[in-house]
Order: sequence, then C-alpha cells, then structure tokens
Amino acid sequence: MLTEPECQHRAGGHHTTDATTEHAGKCGIHILIVRTNLSLIESAAQAAVAGSGDVHPPFTAVRPGLTRGAYDRGMRDFYQQQLSDIVDELVEMTGGVRELLRDATTALLHADVAKAESVISADKHVDEMRERIEDESFEILALQAPVAGDLRTLVATLRMVSDLERMGDLAVHVAKVARMRYPTKAVPATVEPTIAEMADVADQMIENAAKVIANRDVAAAQELEESDDTMDQLRKSLFRILLDDTWTAGVEPAIDIVLLGRYYERIADHAVSMARRVVYLVTGQHPAPA
Repeated sequence: MLTEPECQHRAGGHHTTDATTEHAGKCGIHILIVRTNLSLIESAAQAAVAGSGDVHPPFTAVRPGLTRGAYDRGMRDFYQQQLSDIVDELVEMTGGVRELLRDATTALLHADVAKAESVISADKHVDEMRERIEDESFEILALQAPVAGDLRTLVATLRMVSDLERMGDLAVHVAKVARMRYPTKAVPATVEPTIAEMADVADQMIENAAKVIANRDVAAAQELEESDDTMDQLRKSLFRILLDDTWTAGVEPAIDIVLLGRYYERIADHAVSMARRVVYLVTGQHPAPA
C-alpha cells in the first residue's frame, strides 16, 4: 500500500485544502489506471479537457464500494502486466533484428541491392523500438520502485535492448557491403559456403535468444555458448582460406570477407550476452565467463 508521501509524489504533488480533493490528488492517478469503471474514467477525462472540474475523482467515486484491498490488487495486476508487456516487446524486437539479418544476408549472397536498401532503411524501426522499451522501463523504475526479480528484469531489459540495437547495426553493415559491391557479388565463390554457414548460425542464435527471453530458460541460455564456439571456428576457417596460396580474388574482397566475418561473429557475441543476462535475471547470479 502506498504511503501518504508516495501518493503525493506520484500524483504530481497536488495540495488542496478540501479533504476529499486532497485524497484524490494523492491517489487519483493510480485509481484511473485500475480501470474499474470505464464510464466514470471517460467522464472524468472529458471534464478535465473541458476544464469543468477536478481532474482526479475521489477514491470512492471510481467505483462505489471498492475496497482498498481490491484497489491494491488491481494495481499489482496492472504492474505485472506492464512487466509482461515489456518482455513481449523485447521478444518482438529480437524477431525484428533476426528478419533484418536474414534480409541483409540475402542481399549479400545474391547481390540484391533493393534488399540491401530496405535493410538500411528498416534500421530506424529497431532504434525506435529500443527507445520505446527503454522509456517504458524507466517509467516503471520511477513510478513503481521494483525490487528483487522485477528489478533484475528491468535492468536486464535495458542491457538487452542495447545488444539488439547493436545487432541491428551490424546487419546494416552487412547490407552496406552488399550495396557497395553491387552489381557484383561481394562474396567470392570460395568463401560463400562459409559465409552462408556463419549467417545460418547467427540466425539460429538470434531465434534461440528470443526463446530464452520468452521462457526464461537457463539451460537453453547456456547452450548458446556452444553455438558461439561454432561461430568462432567458422571465422578462423575464413582466415585460413584468405591466407592460403590459392586465394586469387584480390585485396578488396579479402578485406570485405574479414569485415563480414567480424560482423557475424559480433552478432553471435551479442546473442550470448543476452542469454547471460537472462541467467542473471532468473538466478540473480552472473554466469562465469566461458
């Protein structure tokens, strides 16, 4: 239950002389959020817009007979729904980044400049999702003062959206390589199978990261470390091909391949970072470095 100072602060610090409106100023905003009587809420909103009365109705006006216990339960339910919505948005953002990387890989392997341009343009949507999730997380931190597991959820979320935004940026880098080398393919035939396999591993890791977030699956999070080892081995194989005497594609393609290998490897690293944050979220302990 909120204390009197907390109510004053969360309601914006309203001070009135009338006891009824003072109580409304303290807790009216939270009463509206419960949404126990939509018609009265709409009426109050219309009255506020018209300037015809107090913005905050008295506690008993929202629903006659509503007890404080019922009000508190409604607030807790709403708070938990806010946390659940943030996790859902995080999973959605992960899916968006996965789609971005898929399109970037298609542009790279098939010299599809239109697809590359679409990836570059779509990156702004990933940035917008990050901003929205961060704003919602900060709002809950400011208004609800979460602790324990709820606090870990929000802290992990703020870190994971940063990982996802960076993964989106790396997908854009892949698309820019494809666009720069158009109309020719940026990836020589000798390394195309390796690049394609790296893209597949990265795609699978992002998909698994989304599942780890949605299900809070610690075991699956730890399995992502193994996929990251596979990605590291693939990148090493790229260097072996580039340093072999049979490499005849030239310097510029070699530089492209080195950069592309780094982009895919970093995407995998960010996926592992997200999985580790889920382990922290569930257990409260940071996993030991691999």
